[in-house]
Amino acid sequence: MALTENTSGSSESNPESPGHANPYPSASTADINAIKEGRHRDPFSVLGPHSARSAAGPALAIRAFVPGAREGWVVEGTTTHPLTLVDKSGFFEVILPGREGIGPYRLRFRSSEGLIFEIDDAYAFPTVLSDYDLYLLGEGTHYKNYTLLGAHLREINGVKGVSFAVWAPNAQRVSVVGDFNFWDGRRNPMRFHPGVGIWDIFVPGVQEGDVYKFELLGPDGQLLPLKSDPYGFYFELRPNTAGIVRNIEEYAWQDGNWMRDRKRHNGLDAAVSVYELHLGSWIRSPDNPEKMLGYRELAHKIVDYCLQMGFTHIELMPVTEHPFDGSWGYQTLGYFAPTSRFGTPQDFMYFVDHCHQHEIGVLVDWVPAHFPRDDHGLRLFDGSAIYEHADPRQGEHPEWGTMVFNYGRNEVANFLLGNALFWFDKYHIDGMRVDAVASMLYLDYGRKHGEWIPNRYGGHENLEAISFMKRFNELVHLHYPGVMTVAEESTAWGGVSRPTYLGGLGFSMKWNMGWMNDTLRYFHKDPLFRRYHQNDITFSIIYAFTENFMLPLSHDEVVHGKGALLDKMPGDFRERFANLRLLYAYMFTHPGKKLLFMGGEFGQWQEWRYWQSLDWHLLSYEPHQGVQRLVRDLNHLIRREPALHELDFDHRGFEWIDHHDADSSVLAYLRRSKDGDFVVIAMNFTPVARPDYQLGVPAPGRYRELLNTDSGYYSGTNLGNDGEVQAVEKEQHGRPFSVSVTLPPLSVVVFKRRDE
Repeated sequence: MALTENTSGSSESNPESPGHANPYPSASTADINAIKEGRHRDPFSVLGPHSARSAAGPALAIRAFVPGAREGWVVEGTTTHPLTLVDKSGFFEVILPGREGIGPYRLRFRSSEGLIFEIDDAYAFPTVLSDYDLYLLGEGTHYKNYTLLGAHLREINGVKGVSFAVWAPNAQRVSVVGDFNFWDGRRNPMRFHPGVGIWDIFVPGVQEGDVYKFELLGPDGQLLPLKSDPYGFYFELRPNTAGIVRNIEEYAWQDGNWMRDRKRHNGLDAAVSVYELHLGSWIRSPDNPEKMLGYRELAHKIVDYCLQMGFTHIELMPVTEHPFDGSWGYQTLGYFAPTSRFGTPQDFMYFVDHCHQHEIGVLVDWVPAHFPRDDHGLRLFDGSAIYEHADPRQGEHPEWGTMVFNYGRNEVANFLLGNALFWFDKYHIDGMRVDAVASMLYLDYGRKHGEWIPNRYGGHENLEAISFMKRFNELVHLHYPGVMTVAEESTAWGGVSRPTYLGGLGFSMKWNMGWMNDTLRYFHKDPLFRRYHQNDITFSIIYAFTENFMLPLSHDEVVHGKGALLDKMPGDFRERFANLRLLYAYMFTHPGKKLLFMGGEFGQWQEWRYWQSLDWHLLSYEPHQGVQRLVRDLNHLIRREPALHELDFDHRGFEWIDHHDADSSVLAYLRRSKDGDFVVIAMNFTPVARPDYQLGVPAPGRYRELLNTDSGYYSGTNLGNDGEVQAVEKEQHGRPFSVSVTLPPLSVVVFKRRDE
């Protein structure tokens, strides 16, 4: 077939112009102008195949807009239909008389440079969003919204491409742009669904690996900065911010055994010791300290280390995509994307899978409390405040310079709820630590008088956020039983970890910030003065069972000039290490699950620095080795002894032996298991040894010393009890039997009655 130039098309040859003989309706000048100027709100009403029925009979019009093309044809099987260049900007049309419809076809064009190319017509394909999908999305109850919104590789009617969908209710026009269309927003304007404010399009020929963004005209008709996909699965490496089309369905998981049994690993009666990690600074390439390791390499190194150290779970500081390294991930923009700093989505799946195959649970930090102001992100997404509140008294965090989600808006709540479920669904995570819950609960959080708006009852509680958190916990535990949700909540709000049907928020656990603050304040004091502050170290037991508490010594305690944990300890060089060992043993024997930030387990001296590796070289020194050995043994001890984990959240699991000896700064207590088995814990918070110290115990017999933090093995002074002590029938502390023990300086000793 010879292709000859069609010279009949120009902006002056519009078929609607006076004197035109065409009896069929054609595109109007207004539509053509709006299309070529990139401001048509409903391009699917103009482009693609449309009925052109008139008094002359049925007809079919096919229209296309391809800037830079000067000649075109509709290719229908072996038949070609020449397109008329209606407007020199690249607007083409052909009218096929007598036709009611058309089968599969392609569009062929010759560019102004003479290049001939063929494309499938994006405007010939239907929406992938059913009426039911749209209804649920509008209602805010489509909890698998991530299967529709965003970018998805699909095959429709035998044609491969990508369907794009985005929520932007107040935009006048939305287009997907990328290398595949020369980043020209006029080429692929999207279909608008006015009832729900969603735009979508299927673009044939787009492939995995193609980069893309959304171009929007705001409510005022002004072009906005290009926006990243809120539902994007994968993004360019910072500082670039475009989405990358990625298939996340083709990973062969090997963690079936873990997934079947994880309810046992994650149970409230399980031994849970969490190692908090920042992937970018745990360890870096030894050959290039500037180079971060990838998910797969880190998986092997971290799993090997956790198996050695006895940690049951890891918690990852946010791995969601974020633009600024210095935010540590807490200013998230790509809520559905593991950051490309460490590899691809499949690489992160491998990371989780490898952990599970070695029976290590994976928790991730989730940040629904706020999002950053970056122009390419969620703020003013369609030129108006749709994800945030419009009023800065509700929509901005004055302390953090970030935006607050509008939890009362169905679509926003659906975005976040679907996001939470997405990580459990696609990445098999075992739990979420929800960041900054306190800032969500209170309307006046971080605000001065006049900077906040009361709720409808005049109070400062954020009723919409409370409802959102309850729904979050209900959905997560309904769809993924056996996983954990952990609240970072620092106030006295009641029932954070109680079921929603009892009026609680529904979290599995709550960070015990009160315990952390009281404990670190106590340990910071010179031991000479600890006798005057005994209540700081005993107060936590008064409320220990009002919530399901996790005891955190997290990254927040070793940044911003607070000093590393070892650096907080008083005394000389030796006493600092002894105090740190004492702190860890107190933490691991106290009721509650445990969380320790990386570096603390071997006594890092300096504050955490996100831009460099931990100071692993310190492990060439004996005192640091001793701290690491102790943390390892504490992890194995709480796993081995049911009394130290089964009743962490039940008052039956704890009994004071004595908390009155403030003059000696000594505490002693029992921890019990479900079947009544018990261990005896005694601790000396002074650098003075306490020989022949009498402790009341429940039963006679010999008591084996399970742990002594002053052991020479841990780089202590090696003062102890020769492995065991004998209980005698002598009343002490209101108990019929007692043991005489040596309490080494700045130490914890743990005993268990031998089976006779």
